[in-house]
Amino acid sequence: MKNRWMHKLQRQGMFPKLFLVTLVSIVTVSLLTLAITINMSERLFIRTFSITNEKLLNQMKSNLEAYHNAVATSATMMAQNAAVRSYLSGGESDAVTLAMKTYNMTQGMKAIRSNFSAYDVGIMIVGVNGRSHTTNPWYWPVTAEDLKEHSITTKTKEHPKQIIYQLYKDETGKGLKGGTVLVASKALYEPSNGYIYGVMYVAIHDRSFQPFYANFTSEGNDVVLLNEEGEIVSSSRGDLIGLKDRGLLDKASEQETAVGTEYGETALVNGDEVIVLSEYLPEFRFYLVNLIDKQAAIGQMVNAKAVLLTTLAIVAISLVVVFLITRKMTRSLRMLVEEMSGVPTRGFDRHIDVTASSYEVRELGNAFNFMLDELNAYVGRLVETQRQQRNAELAALQMQINPHFLYNTLASVKFLVQQGNKEKAAETINALISLLQNTISNVDSTIPVRQELDTLKHYVFINHVRYGEKIRVHYYVEPECLDVQMPKLVIQPFIENSFFHAFNQKGEGSIIIMIAAKEDRLLCEVADNGDGMDLERQDAADEPLPAPKRKRQLFSGIGIRNVDERIKYLYGEDYGVDIVSKPGEGTTVTIALPFIKS
Repeated sequence: MKNRWMHKLQRQGMFPKLFLVTLVSIVTVSLLTLAITINMSERLFIRTFSITNEKLLNQMKSNLEAYHNAVATSATMMAQNAAVRSYLSGGESDAVTLAMKTYNMTQGMKAIRSNFSAYDVGIMIVGVNGRSHTTNPWYWPVTAEDLKEHSITTKTKEHPKQIIYQLYKDETGKGLKGGTVLVASKALYEPSNGYIYGVMYVAIHDRSFQPFYANFTSEGNDVVLLNEEGEIVSSSRGDLIGLKDRGLLDKASEQETAVGTEYGETALVNGDEVIVLSEYLPEFRFYLVNLIDKQAAIGQMVNAKAVLLTTLAIVAISLVVVFLITRKMTRSLRMLVEEMSGVPTRGFDRHIDVTASSYEVRELGNAFNFMLDELNAYVGRLVETQRQQRNAELAALQMQINPHFLYNTLASVKFLVQQGNKEKAAETINALISLLQNTISNVDSTIPVRQELDTLKHYVFINHVRYGEKIRVHYYVEPECLDVQMPKLVIQPFIENSFFHAFNQKGEGSIIIMIAAKEDRLLCEVADNGDGMDLERQDAADEPLPAPKRKRQLFSGIGIRNVDERIKYLYGEDYGVDIVSKPGEGTTVTIALPFIKS
């Protein structure tokens, strides 16, 4: 059956085949485009929603950290309060002394309670001597005897140096109306010997704790606080508080430590598929977890049925148009193909004849003839351009070396030899050789930063031999930048600028060369503390130098403006040279290059 259909199709002309292929292609592309568009829209919406929620997580984190700071400050004040320590650790005493201790302790507790003026909390302290005190007996109806053996106290004493946050559940609901309380506890101990004389408890109802983050939630966008055992200690959804979910804990931990996640991990919470965004709170040892209900967040953003019907209508119209055009074009298309297939044997200068063809084929034929003409012209221009480019490269190479520089350097070497300073003369000759080797080679090639630094150091050494060391040069290069590729002779013109023009008035100073990586850029900075200049008066100059100084011929022959143009030509307009200078304060040149490893 299949072979019979294939045989019939092969016997058909170009029109049925072309139309069938077009039909299958349009339908396939339309359906794929529809599916991809809907999927990309959903992903873009979720990603944007997640990015916004990440910012909200930071605001929630700030609110929670502010509360923790209040607890930590109160714990410090309480540990330093002698009245509180005496009240909780003192033995039996007469009624007057006990009353005085109680009064002093109460005054200290008032000062400590002032730290929580912005929060609705209850504070309780319990000492080893059985004494206790609470700022609000009705806020948290738990006796000191109940707390002594409670797991909250046990865990607090196991970690006396930490503030422990734990969830307190009221089984009977007495006084708490069936709610929950988050308790921050801290052991009070003598730093000298570690003796624990009491425990501080700061209790806050979940209804008072939720405003720290609940104001940033909405339908399908919930927040939970998850401890390191996987227990939900607080949530904008009351039905989740107290539940343990190890899977959610694993997802929160993975998402917090993962690098390059697109918009969070997906997890199941109470049977709902949610996107998990988490932020670890080291002070609380909690995970602040944002749960985004994917379906609720997307909602009715995309009406798939309407989009599908619209796409089908467009496909149907397109097929009708393609049918009409294809039937007309195929009549003369074969003739055009035959004419075009003979071009390789006839040559590019032979035009095809399309005078008797249809309009579409005539247009294609004329375009093909025009392309042949342009191709011949382009080949000629390409040959001429390559010849001119080669000439320009040779001219650039010839301009790289200033003969006066060589004469003066060799004269300095001669003077050193006459003085008997053969070692320094040899060093100068070696520096000149290395400098010439790196300068004469192809100016368009790129080299590692370390090789460019060697060239700069040779150049600076030669100048110090010739003119003395009144101008000092310092190098600050990040190690990871040493193997980054950069064009040759990019930094040297600016150092040369500083040597010969920056210290005409001051006579001496420093040049600092800094090379560092910033994001995807290599930043090279040449800064001097010399005379400086007025940049507004230099706009018409090739180099930003005072007019009398621009006539001086430089060593490299590559001007500062040429350096900027060369960088932009190689890497684009986002890179180049930026110069900042003020008269009397010096000049700073910043060269921005792409960060390209060897």
